[in-house]
Amino acid sequence: MTDNAASKPPTILVIDDDAEVRYSLGRVLSSKKYQVVEAASGELGVAAVKKGPHPDLIFLDIRMSGMSGIEALQHIRSVNPKQLVVLMTAFGTAQTAIEAMKYGAFDYIMKPFDPAKVLTIAENALKAHADMRAVVDYKPTINSDDYKEGIVGSSPVMQDVFKVIGQVTASDVTVMITGESGTGKELVARSIWKHSHRASKPFIAVNCAAIPDNLIESELFGHEKGSFTGATGQRLGKFELCDGGTIFLDEIGDMALATQTKILRVLQQGEIQRVGGTETIKVDVRILAATNKDLEEMVKAKTFREDLYYRLNVVRIRMPALRERVDDVPQIVDFCVQNLVKQKKARTSKVSPEAMSVLTRYRWPGNVRELENVVYRSAVIAQGDTILLKDLPVEVRESAGGGGGVPQPAVTTVSAPAESDSATTAPMVGGSAATVEVEASPALAPALTVERALDFLHIELGREAEPILERLEREMIVRVLTAMEGNVLKASEKLGMTRATLRKRVDELGLKI
Repeated sequence: MTDNAASKPPTILVIDDDAEVRYSLGRVLSSKKYQVVEAASGELGVAAVKKGPHPDLIFLDIRMSGMSGIEALQHIRSVNPKQLVVLMTAFGTAQTAIEAMKYGAFDYIMKPFDPAKVLTIAENALKAHADMRAVVDYKPTINSDDYKEGIVGSSPVMQDVFKVIGQVTASDVTVMITGESGTGKELVARSIWKHSHRASKPFIAVNCAAIPDNLIESELFGHEKGSFTGATGQRLGKFELCDGGTIFLDEIGDMALATQTKILRVLQQGEIQRVGGTETIKVDVRILAATNKDLEEMVKAKTFREDLYYRLNVVRIRMPALRERVDDVPQIVDFCVQNLVKQKKARTSKVSPEAMSVLTRYRWPGNVRELENVVYRSAVIAQGDTILLKDLPVEVRESAGGGGGVPQPAVTTVSAPAESDSATTAPMVGGSAATVEVEASPALAPALTVERALDFLHIELGREAEPILERLEREMIVRVLTAMEGNVLKASEKLGMTRATLRKRVDELGLKI
């Protein structure tokens, strides 16, 4: 058995106390020119691994006389933590599956065998083995200790964010932080606080969207005993508790107009009144606010106070969506992996080049928060110390074109609708429309490939201020909703997203159904 001789065929060790199983499995694997070695018991299999060299893959029976497969697996993994093992069983119970994966098996297969299934699992496992060896010299692109703020990125747009953070820390200027959900707006607020002269005083974050309208005033300003049902005693609000420090009002676009009026009073006069109280209380608090909504449109619609908007929007920091800074993805992934290892939440410390490539190509609608969740999930799922392509969620692999084999675009050809003679015109969205000239001839329609369409869109939409991807998403959602006559369920199925996700994007893009 060889572990480093690239010229030799992969070696597969079959451990089973049934000679007939060893023979039949050996014949299937040998058909693909794999070198097959046999062991008639768990004890002999463990001894073979200890003696070395280590096989590329092991097929191990769970139920054997003497040492069981699970016991053998634990011994094998203690000798070689990276050893890939496929467990074999005739009993496909939940307990079997759970134990197999719990102790680090790559996969498990049911008896009697389907030869095609055996070869597929062997091929996948050997590819994973090769991927893990390929990243043996993996070196993180960053040192997580250099990013104690938690904001990771070196792209030009992030450098601009860092510069503005540095400029506003020396004063008490009010800052409005905008950007999509999951981009890290609270991290920006905390960074401003940490580098300001108020760093020794409290920092309190309040999610305005998570607190009911009838409770938010009590939460922010406190209340007096008996001021409302359930107010059994006096309570200090966030502003009093944060005196001298910094308060971060997240999702301020969800705040009721009545509460907005009182926030304006704090900004203008530096004073509050508890709910049910008459005493005016002076507070010295710096306010940082954040929103993923278009406050300018809300001001026009009179759902957000104009005077408060201008008080909050003294300095604005826009956090870019992750799709706008894809070059930062490898750094963020490394940061997440290193933190997981430090916190002992995962043993995975590496990422295969194939997996990293997919992570970089994925669009990340949930931004950095979604990326962190995917890395955490993949690190937990990974059997070895490396996150492989197979460990990524299937929706990420498929959306990024990494589902295995040759990556395929979501749409391969764009052709004209049957009723069109010359052109397709997009619905008016935001006061503009995109027109794409398309030949109606069936013979010529396939020539308009995705690549040609994207080249056109890059040139045409690149002239506009609105980001290209956001514009395309907006147009696609409008078109599909129009085609489905406003049926959100049918539109979400057509777009390949959940109904909740579609409703969220409709709100974020300011569309109306």
